[in-house]
Amino acid sequence: LSSPFHQVTVCGYPLSIFFIVVNEFCERFSYYGMRAVLVLYFKYFLKWDDDFSTTIYHTFVALCYLSPILGAIVADSWLGKFKTIVYLSIVYAAGQVVMAVSAIHDITDGNKDGTPDNMALHIALSMVGLLLIALGTGGIKPCVAAFGGDQFSEDQEKQRSTFFSIFYLSINAGSLLSTVITPILRAQKCGIHTKQQCYPLAFGVPAALMVVALIVFILGSSMYNKTAPSGNIMVKVCKCIFFAIKNRFRHRSSAYPKREHWMDWAEEKYDKLLIAQVKMVLKVLFLYIPLPMFWALFDQQGSRWTLQATTMDGNFGLMVIQPDQMQTVNPILILIMVPVVDFIIYPLISKCKLNFTPLRKMTVGMFLAALAFVAAALVQLQIDATLPTFPSSNEQQAKFINMVNRNLSIADGRENFHLGAFEGRQDYLTYTEPFLLTINSGSPNLISLPDGTRNTIVIVEQGPAFGYITFQDIVAKPEEGANAIRFFNGYGSVLNITVGDQEYGDIVPNNMSIFINVPQGTGKFFMKNNGGVECVFSRKFGFGSSYTFLIPPTFVFGEHCGESIKEVENIKPNSIHMAWQIPQYFLMTSGEVVFSVTGLEFSYSQAPSNMKSVLQAGWLLTVAVGNIIVLIVAEAATLPDQWAEYILFSSLLVLVCIIFAIMAYFYTYTDPAKIEALFANPEPDDKEKKNLEMTKKDMAEKHERRSSDTSSDEEDGKQTNF
Repeated sequence: LSSPFHQVTVCGYPLSIFFIVVNEFCERFSYYGMRAVLVLYFKYFLKWDDDFSTTIYHTFVALCYLSPILGAIVADSWLGKFKTIVYLSIVYAAGQVVMAVSAIHDITDGNKDGTPDNMALHIALSMVGLLLIALGTGGIKPCVAAFGGDQFSEDQEKQRSTFFSIFYLSINAGSLLSTVITPILRAQKCGIHTKQQCYPLAFGVPAALMVVALIVFILGSSMYNKTAPSGNIMVKVCKCIFFAIKNRFRHRSSAYPKREHWMDWAEEKYDKLLIAQVKMVLKVLFLYIPLPMFWALFDQQGSRWTLQATTMDGNFGLMVIQPDQMQTVNPILILIMVPVVDFIIYPLISKCKLNFTPLRKMTVGMFLAALAFVAAALVQLQIDATLPTFPSSNEQQAKFINMVNRNLSIADGRENFHLGAFEGRQDYLTYTEPFLLTINSGSPNLISLPDGTRNTIVIVEQGPAFGYITFQDIVAKPEEGANAIRFFNGYGSVLNITVGDQEYGDIVPNNMSIFINVPQGTGKFFMKNNGGVECVFSRKFGFGSSYTFLIPPTFVFGEHCGESIKEVENIKPNSIHMAWQIPQYFLMTSGEVVFSVTGLEFSYSQAPSNMKSVLQAGWLLTVAVGNIIVLIVAEAATLPDQWAEYILFSSLLVLVCIIFAIMAYFYTYTDPAKIEALFANPEPDDKEKKNLEMTKKDMAEKHERRSSDTSSDEEDGKQTNF
């Protein structure tokens, strides 16, 4: 039964769906906005390392896509879709508020130093907030799309199909805006006692949007078609399946007649309508088995592809794109391609008399995603050709810098080379054992370096002789496209150096500073001596480089003080442009449009009237499993090259794509309404038939001891009877 409602239409569409689309836009803005800064919050606020931050992040995402099962059960068997969305949205908004509160460092910063004194409280609040968010967002996921589909009558099939495209468009519009805006909010400085990155604002704005989403949804209440829940359907389905399996096992002897479908063995206890509905659900769920592999590739846009972008050049001339902002290419392309595909590509295919069924669309989508990873592998090969060769676990690397005001001849036992005054060798030399260092034909020095390290050996004057000082270098590209910069102080007094709001501190003579990550653009360094005299030194940086700047003994403060500062390049800046990632994003987004939009529509169209949210939850569950696949492969991967991993994922998806195409070929599309109508009015002699079945069952039990076991029934026909 459905509650009475007043359907108002606009341009042939129910007015109620506009409230649902706006609600989805605000909810997705809230979710993706919070998620965009979550890993940075873990790493820089909670002070977790990269691995643990990544683990918790992926666990949270997986939980968000596992909880739809709970939402589907609640909606279909207890509260109905409308109340489930309202109640769990309240839980969702509460979780966002808790997250915003957890990020306020001042609440436990008793000594006002900018660092929370009770980090355990912030961690506890964060985990409670994330749990509430996962429960809320996951709980309403299977309900909102299905609830929107419920607003259309049976003669509005075309409008309903367009609704799902608009619905998916609103998801990506919210995602696009939030992934652009929320990082900007995070970068602001806020706080009562000390100014820190503004995570409370970055989490607070998504919380406000979730409250708006809830209010908008409730405002349309009088216009909705609210389908009443039809009992504890999930439990009924599970019991029905279990009984069919048990009953079939008990009657496995050849003495019993075969039945058309293994679920028909539940007829002794359950009515034919429920059995028919379960058959429809199982048919679709069987098709879902290969789908997680698509999401395993798709989800890597936010991980592997972002990491790939950190090794690329993001300077687009008019604007500079940071590595983690390349993810916005996906929602931008979605907003462009959904209408193009829906109103141009599909009609053209239809005019060509091609039967482009939903399952064929999904197969094409999976193949396009596989091609996207081939494109990513080709880009990776180009990047690898420009990356520095870092030492293996049993190798050591060293480069040499001459801080003496004269030319030097240097020998390391394998080759001889010369270094000019205040000059560094640009490349690293690789060693597998200790070596003898000889400077200007002097006495050799045995150099032993730790395995797996890069080192800089600075040659300085020590009285009449030459000495050397060893400093360890970084052994990886700087994160997020930043530039790792340090200074060697060859000046005669202590220097204090700052860049932006970061401090190198006091650097004593003949010593190396720490590395500080400086973003792309012009870096302005301020150097002061003990007397307070200042020198301003500016330098333009690209992405992902590392430099050591040498302050020589001849350095003089003044207007042109920076001219005497020399640079030694440790890691070259990224030279492959980020624009080369656009083809792989285009292919992946094309696959997403024909796969995901179609999947939402297919799940709804093939679901029985009382199990639509269950199938929607099953669809979303494939995303969770795909996310788990990424975690498993990331942990178990032993491939030395990233391009090889891309090819591995692509090959696996092509294999799964072929399997899915075969399964789709044997799938028979059904009309749930017609099938349910066949069983809505049971035949008069149904009771006698059931009694006869029960009698057969009793007779069968007497014969079981004398009957030998036989193999299971063979299934007939092309239709997949799962």
